[in-house]
Amino acid sequence: MPIRTSYRLCFRPACHRRPVMTTQRDPDTVNLRLILVSGKTQDFTFSPNDSATDIAKYVFDNWPVGWEEEQVSSPNILRLIFQGRFLHGNVTLGALKLPPGRTTVMHLVARETLPEPNSHGQRNREKATESSCCLLL
Repeated sequence: MPIRTSYRLCFRPACHRRPVMTTQRDPDTVNLRLILVSGKTQDFTFSPNDSATDIAKYVFDNWPVGWEEEQVSSPNILRLIFQGRFLHGNVTLGALKLPPGRTTVMHLVARETLPEPNSHGQRNREKATESSCCLLL
């Protein structure tokens, strides 16, 4: 179950007096900063038991202000990318062993299907068996 976040006003010049999302640092929570392809970001707080599917549904149901141009038609096409890999729907945040009390960055993209788990590795193996040579004159 996602945990609520609170807002505060930032009075530093860099904030331009816009609301800034803050979260309470609880060791039993995971702080995520989601980044869209457009570069827009938003911070969320979740439970370690939340799965990638749970997160996608929560974000879809609570689509942030400022992300209107990137709104999607269904939570089923929202995908999380962590450390360059797509997270499959049943993967929980706890399984990723994210550091407590720190904000973890993930990308959020709209994509109908996920690549096969080992498709990239298979392609690399195929390339490794190819040989090529060049002639130096």
